[in-house]
Amino acid sequence: MPDFDVDFCYERRGEVIDYVTRKYGADHVSQIITFGTMAARMVIRDVGRVLDVPYAETDKLAKMIPFEIHITIAKALEQNRELKELYDTDETTKKVLDIAMGLEGMPRQASTHACGIVITKDPVVSYVPLYLNDTTISTQYTMTILEELGLLKMDFLGLRTLTVISDAIKFVKKCRGIDVEFDKDMNDPKVYKLWAEGKTCGIFQFESAGMTNFMKELKPDSLEDIIAGVSLYRPRTYGSNSKIY
Repeated sequence: MPDFDVDFCYERRGEVIDYVTRKYGADHVSQIITFGTMAARMVIRDVGRVLDVPYAETDKLAKMIPFEIHITIAKALEQNRELKELYDTDETTKKVLDIAMGLEGMPRQASTHACGIVITKDPVVSYVPLYLNDTTISTQYTMTILEELGLLKMDFLGLRTLTVISDAIKFVKKCRGIDVEFDKDMNDPKVYKLWAEGKTCGIFQFESAGMTNFMKELKPDSLEDIIAGVSLYRPRTYGSNSKIY
């Protein structure tokens, strides 16, 4: 099944979940479980705590792990000579890191996916086992497994940027007495001129440096141009230069 991403005001996302629950039935709608895994630094501290190693020692080891996405202890041992020397010469360090490497990447705690909702034809429990977290019912399978099973996953994203727009409309009405009708005229050339000049700060998905430069090069003059731009833009970074392909 395709994956549906729909954006809502941050403060009203709960109302959308309540709506689909009423429409399709509480037993046909479920949130999705997600697992926090034991990352390199965290697992070292956890193992040290269980082995009664002084916190200062395990904290020192943990801080030797480089700040890098998806870094592993094994990779850190290759990169950090001081950590490797401690591993080779200190028995306690070796024991902590060996156990930590065995546990690394394993689930540490269960929580609820930030935006994923699954909607099923028959009751959800007839497809997958369920998990009760306080008062929230979630699937026991993660979103990737649900997708492989062919279930329909909806991403109801609560965006603060949409909340800001809603607040701004109310503020203009209150202070200026003006009703902002932002969807009435989609062909105002002054708006597209702002896009072409890169004046998109605070606009979701359009405020990064790469996207701003891309829009200045694209110079959109219609909503279709903007849709195509945000759909096709893919930054590729080589060294210090960022190029668009």
